[in-house]
This record gives sequence, C-alpha cells and structure tokens, in this order.
Amino acid sequence: MLKGKTAIVTGGTRGIGFSIVKRYLENGANVAIAGSRQESVEKAMENLGEYQGRVMGIWPNLGSPEEVAEAFASVKEKFGSLDILANNAGISSRTSLYDYTLEEFQKIVDINLTAVFICSQAAARIMKDQGGGVIINTSSMVGEYGQPSGCGYPATKFAVNGLTKSLARELAKDHIRVNAVAPGVTRTDMVAALPKEMVERISAGIPLGRMGEPLDIANAYLYLASDLASYVTGITLRVDGAAMT
Repeated sequence: MLKGKTAIVTGGTRGIGFSIVKRYLENGANVAIAGSRQESVEKAMENLGEYQGRVMGIWPNLGSPEEVAEAFASVKEKFGSLDILANNAGISSRTSLYDYTLEEFQKIVDINLTAVFICSQAAARIMKDQGGGVIINTSSMVGEYGQPSGCGYPATKFAVNGLTKSLARELAKDHIRVNAVAPGVTRTDMVAALPKEMVERISAGIPLGRMGEPLDIANAYLYLASDLASYVTGITLRVDGAAMT
C-alpha cells in the first residue's frame, strides 16, 4: 500500500509508534524512526533487521525548528522524498490541577503540541516542493471528552484536533492531506503493567469488549497514509471500540 513512499514516525521507538513503523515497512515504505534518544532509536532499529536499507534513525530535539528541518532533510536525501509524517511523539500526565506546576504543563504543551507544529511545518515545506504528501497526528479520545485529572494532556489533544483541521484546509492547495487518529485505551507498556482485574474493568466499559492493540491504531495510520484515503483530509479518526460513545 505504501510501496516507494518514505515516512517519518516520531515517537517511533515503542508502543503505538513502533507498530506504525512496522506496518509502514511491511507495506513497502522506507521509514525514518524519530526518537528522543539515540540509544532508544538504535535499539528499535535492531528489532527491524529484516528491513535493513529501508529504515534509518534520527533523534532531533523536536522543540528546535533547526534540528528538525536538518533531520527531515537528511531523510529526503537518503530516500529521495518525504511522503508521510506521523506525528506520534507525546507524553501524558495525571496530576491534579491543584498540584500542577507551570513547568509540567509547559512540558506537555511543548511535546504534544509545539512539536507537532514544528514537525508539520518542516515536512510541509518539503512536501510542497515535491508536489504533495500526508501528515497524520496522534490525538486521543480525551481530546473530545476530556479526563478527570492531568488537564494538560487533553488540552493539547483538543489543540491537535484544531491544528489538524486548520492545516488540512490550508495545505489542501499544495496536495498535502492532514488527518489525526484518536486512539482509545490501548495495550501499551503502561497498560500492560496494570493489574489484571483493572484491565478487565477497563475493558468491560468498552462496547467491543476489549481494549485496543497497537496494531489497531497502526492500521488506521496505514489507511490514512495510503491512496485509499486520497480524498480524506481534515478528520480525526476515532479508534476506540466505541468507548464514550
């Protein structure tokens, strides 16, 4: 589905991001894994040995427009194009409003929102010059419903939804599609560490009767990156088993 395309996946070293990387590689894409540390990127690449030659690693500071632009240019130089950007890097928090520090709130904003803007800008500049591309942002079900603590996380996901819609309208003339994926409760490392009874209680509240797997989310990213979604832009695709519906 992505043969001959090149993708960058931020937060691609583990969890949902690593599943996106694998699905893109399985479907013929070249992929650059972007992570926060060189060590974590290289470890992820070691687990993708069968795709040597079609995968590379980058670790720019996502808060630095200069570092991001340089890293993205290196991807285009290696593979010849930049067709897909998956803005998946993000951090969460459950801190109560009464205990939230400005520093903690700002850190959430920097990673979950500002980095999405910086990476989208760098990718769009390359994509415009080559005639088009696809940007996909990771939102969340709490970007629609909120959550009872850790207000910084849902606030940034609400903002990502708005950024997605706005960029979709602005960049359409340059043949750049912009969408978002909003995962529900997904079996990441953090969830896997929860007690079995807690996982069962969480799953019982989801109409489909189970929590999502990283592959469920990665499949949505695959669809939106592919030509099957060539007339789809400006949406936030919920992948949550009808949770909170």
